[in-house]
Amino acid sequence: MSSSCRVVVLISGNGSNLQAIIDGCDDNLNADIVGVISNKPDAYGLIRAHHSEIDTSCVIAYKNESRSEYDSRLLAAVNKYQPDLIVLAGFMRILTDEFVSQFLGKMINIHPSLLPKYTGLNTHQRAIDAGDLEHGASVHFVIPQLDAGPVILQAKVPVYTGDDATVLAERVHEQEHAIYPLVVKWFSLGRLKMLEGKAYLDGQLIGPSGYAPD
Repeated sequence: MSSSCRVVVLISGNGSNLQAIIDGCDDNLNADIVGVISNKPDAYGLIRAHHSEIDTSCVIAYKNESRSEYDSRLLAAVNKYQPDLIVLAGFMRILTDEFVSQFLGKMINIHPSLLPKYTGLNTHQRAIDAGDLEHGASVHFVIPQLDAGPVILQAKVPVYTGDDATVLAERVHEQEHAIYPLVVKWFSLGRLKMLEGKAYLDGQLIGPSGYAPD
């Protein structure tokens, strides 16, 4: 891409992945975070954005509002920034199919499991309960089916005897902060694309478990 990739990040909380991407953009990712949107007015990620002089918006759900009504307001907030890429970084709402369909191939998410294992919530405890020896995080393109879009990149961590969900989550977070900015960089450089429901890097099909270098 000749010009910088315009990135909008959606958050609900602390924004540690947002910070990792902000730091990555400072290291010449060819990406420019043009807006951060939260559904929670007290999300610490908004403060992180302010510290980096990034424009912020808050789209708070109204009482008795339908998901479609909320998403139409969210869509207006997103479109104001004219993004090339939307990054979900701990955005704790399930988006409607209509919203997701507007941005197919232009929206990515990070999920704290080795997809397709453990879609949804409580992934760390579920991995421990299953006796898994490894766990991790997956960056994937977003499609209407929850946590089912093509995986781009995964990071694996060991699960040790005696781990609880908090300790395991911290281990996974550390890896998330490494892989998410990398995927943003690939997209911003025009190397990463979603075509016909599959992820490609440098024109090569990415396998079901994400990119794996030789």
